[in-house]
Amino acid sequence: MSRPGRRDESRALATRSAAAAGKKRVLILISDTGGGHRASAEALEAAMEREAPGRLDVAIVDVWTQYGAFPFNKFVPSYRLAAKYPNVLWRSCYFATSFPPLMAALNLQHRLTCSRGFAQCMREHDPHLVVSMHPLTQHVPLSVLARFDEKRRRQVPFATVVTDLGSAHRTWFDKRVDACFVPSDAVRQLAGRCGLRCGARGAQVRQYGLPVRPAFWTAAAERKQLAGELELSTDRKTVLIVGGGDGVGSLEGIVKSLASEAGKKCPGETQLVVVCGKNARLQHKLERQRWEGVDVCARGFTSRMSDYMEVADCIVTKAGPGTVAEAAIRGLPTMLSSFLPGQEAGNVPFVVESGFGEYSANPRKIALTVTGWLQDATKLEAMSEAAARAGQPHSSGTIAIASDLCEMAEAATLSLTEHELASSAPKE
Repeated sequence: MSRPGRRDESRALATRSAAAAGKKRVLILISDTGGGHRASAEALEAAMEREAPGRLDVAIVDVWTQYGAFPFNKFVPSYRLAAKYPNVLWRSCYFATSFPPLMAALNLQHRLTCSRGFAQCMREHDPHLVVSMHPLTQHVPLSVLARFDEKRRRQVPFATVVTDLGSAHRTWFDKRVDACFVPSDAVRQLAGRCGLRCGARGAQVRQYGLPVRPAFWTAAAERKQLAGELELSTDRKTVLIVGGGDGVGSLEGIVKSLASEAGKKCPGETQLVVVCGKNARLQHKLERQRWEGVDVCARGFTSRMSDYMEVADCIVTKAGPGTVAEAAIRGLPTMLSSFLPGQEAGNVPFVVESGFGEYSANPRKIALTVTGWLQDATKLEAMSEAAARAGQPHSSGTIAIASDLCEMAEAATLSLTEHELASSAPKE
């Protein structure tokens, strides 16, 4: 994405200011490294509109891509490359940047090269509240905001909403924030070890759940009705197989192994719904293939994941935090097939220790395990109940976070530039 011209930005800002007159402005900072951060931000935006209808003007900005300096404005393609080689590139980057001296050096480099662009972002959006929803949107924004005050005291409230579930990188946690929303006990404990206040009085850390999409805030429609709408059988066990928005991972191998095993052990009783995301090549390949004893329904990118989860009896997925939380809300036994080292590693014990799933990277073992679940109705029901218990905080967490953020925004009397003007005004 090219950086917008300053004249275009000024014109957009003028239009935005006119349209948002009288509203408190909330700036949500993300980086589009994976689809989860933007999905969580959009969910939170929808929840804030529900809590304060018409009273807030919310902007979601990929601040590194739009305002960062080279090479940091290339985080998105760099992320995609690293994620393709999780045990080499991703692991090296993740754990190296967890080393405090290296983290301090990188923070210094980010401040020196990107502060000017980030300051421009702040001026253009002139927020009453800044919300970070990415591990790399704490340090530089907080430092930049302090520079708008003559005494270097940040005036605009700042909140972090952690979108990792069972584990998190240390860059999520900065002691200068006003509030840090975490989704789980494991992340709350990590926040405490990083120096954030977790006690009842004056706590920075607030534990509500993981932000999830609006479809997961309430109960789904009746299962038979949804199956008809999705053109799925209502009298077969349904396994939902998800490969992420890009349809990456060993999805094809998992589908073939599971189709073979289910076709032998449960002939005519099972359907596999494969969400291929943007991987059109795989979708077409699966659609053309002949399957024995099992139905395989290949789907592309879908906005109806909640409905597919409601129809399914279990799910096979990578250990992305959003999908894990949403599967738990829908009470789905969960087979985890992969995870990014460090970032998603904690999601595996979250699922396994909560009693609603297992992990294996081996397609053959995945097939044997899931087929075993389908043949054991009692176990499947017990796992479903365990999933629903684990998912309960996340079904209500988005609204709870939004409610607190709305309070923070509406309590702010001045925006960033108004604070700046007040700070620089001559004292009588």
